[in-house]
Amino acid sequence: MIKDLDKKIRAYALKNAIHYEGKANPGAIVSALFNEGLEKSEVKGIMPNIQKIIKEISKLSIDQQKKEFEKLKDQISEREIREGLPELPDVPKSGVVMRIAPSASGALHVMHGINACLSYNYVLKYGGKMYFRIEDTNPENIDPKAYKLIEEDANFLTKGKAKIIIQSDRMDLYYGYAVALIEKKSAYVCICSQEQFKKFSEQKKDCDCRKKSVKENILDWEKMISKKGFKEGEAVLRFKFPGGMQHKNPAMRDFPLARINLTSHARQKNKYRVWPLMNLCVATDDIEMKMTHIIRGKDHRDNAERQKMIFNVFNKKYPWIGFLGKYHFKDMELSTSKFRKEIEEGKYSGWNDEKLPTIASLKKRKYKPEAFWKMAEHIGLSEVDKTLEKKDFFEILNKFNKE
Repeated sequence: MIKDLDKKIRAYALKNAIHYEGKANPGAIVSALFNEGLEKSEVKGIMPNIQKIIKEISKLSIDQQKKEFEKLKDQISEREIREGLPELPDVPKSGVVMRIAPSASGALHVMHGINACLSYNYVLKYGGKMYFRIEDTNPENIDPKAYKLIEEDANFLTKGKAKIIIQSDRMDLYYGYAVALIEKKSAYVCICSQEQFKKFSEQKKDCDCRKKSVKENILDWEKMISKKGFKEGEAVLRFKFPGGMQHKNPAMRDFPLARINLTSHARQKNKYRVWPLMNLCVATDDIEMKMTHIIRGKDHRDNAERQKMIFNVFNKKYPWIGFLGKYHFKDMELSTSKFRKEIEEGKYSGWNDEKLPTIASLKKRKYKPEAFWKMAEHIGLSEVDKTLEKKDFFEILNKFNKE
């Protein structure tokens, strides 16, 4: 454990608070403590103390914070707390290629916007490209209005510099990758029921479908696509993990890549009956768009590993990944699906209703994109989960908006 830990926490918290008009960010303090020797395994244990100290400091005026910091500044190592964006590794001379991938379930809320701006800040810093990639290959959870709403939000947040991509417009590409995976003996069509496959996975045993030849799998893939072939629920395309069903993580054991779904799609109607699942789409797009760096929620760790497996099949270098912790608000809902339902029920006038924490609403209330850029920089790259109140969050965002 770090010597004089409480004093160091307080010193770093004061320094960060002074830089951001009295409000310290726990993620920045944790990052600084890593330089002091803090281990990731220790973070959970010290977070309550960090939150307590930040709460105490937030009650002080800026002048009081500065006076107290003068007494404690010797506690800070020469590698001081980083202000601004941390550097990314392996940045090409041409700049970075980054993305955010919202689902087509509605407009973006404030944290979608800030996470998108964290990636876009790096595009501004290094040059390169920023993609807003709308994930809409699940026909069952689409708001037809979402396409335009997300495009408007993207253009606002990046001042028109982001490129908009819609996954359901790229179905032929995903089909091509599915066939290529079969041909490389890295995918197979499985006709086991969910219950049967679950038993095989639990027992770490291969199902009989795994033994099929490439030719048999191509024929079965064509039967998945054909209206006269397999019915919904009768077949699924699975990734074929090289080591069999022995992976220590059950989530990696021959995960699904595509399924038959006959739900009419909001954009493509009934043009397709086989829909690629997230890991196939994301890996395909990240390869094709030549992603260099990806910032995503830490709840996607398993998905990142699955997608890396697909990259390996095609001998492609996997992008650098930065994981983000979750922001938990005590008094602010952030559910696009819930907002959509409440708009339909008439609780809100629309996505830009001033009572909603959406980008459309904040834009209507005269927030500027630069405020989101600064807020993203303030929050930074941190895997630490944070809990805070709406009032404190908007106090900082409002300050950046005034600037």
